Amino acid sequence: MANWFVTTDGDLKSRWETAFETARSVSFEAVLPVVQPNDLVWLPTTIESWPHLVPLLVAEGAIAVVLSYTPNDQEALQALDLGARGYVHTLAAPDVLRQVALVVSNQGIWVGQELLAKVLGGSFAALQQRSQGKPFQQNEYLALLTERERGVALAVVRGATNKEVARQLDITERTVKAHLSAIFKKLVVRDRLQLMIKLAPVSERFPVRL
Repeated sequence: MANWFVTTDGDLKSRWETAFETARSVSFEAVLPVVQPNDLVWLPTTIESWPHLVPLLVAEGAIAVVLSYTPNDQEALQALDLGARGYVHTLAAPDVLRQVALVVSNQGIWVGQELLAKVLGGSFAALQQRSQGKPFQQNEYLALLTERERGVALAVVRGATNKEVARQLDITERTVKAHLSAIFKKLVVRDRLQLMIKLAPVSERFPVRL
């Protein structure tokens, strides 16, 4: 797994080299032809076309991490919505970069604890505002799922791990993963975070059926 840092001048920062032996510098134009599935691509927001590049990288199977000098919740949400799995300060120390890489390469999401709370809080509020006048909008999402899939989805929204969901619903972790794959496909979401954003308002009204 390589770590590609997209730059405009080919300059590979010392902290990047310290963080990763596999760190390589690549231009915006050259990254798509060289990136391989599961490679990490670190993309600074100083490159104006970063929102265009993130979905293309994700389509190639790469893991995109967006770097920002001025992290904010709106930009973080945009990055996640485009498919990035990480959002971190451009000047993050090498040990932080290694933590980010570990999390995102294991299907996790990294935006930092405080920023994550802001992003989720703002997203939930926006969803609730948009659902005013359409009180059954989220119910319609749940109606697309089987009864067991609804149980899995709502447990995940409440923060349960696969192991905890399996214990709550008396099924295997393998079955939980299979249900999640079906849920993601039916609700057109990429991961647990997007599932949370889509269904969080619902979880307060529908109990998980054990």
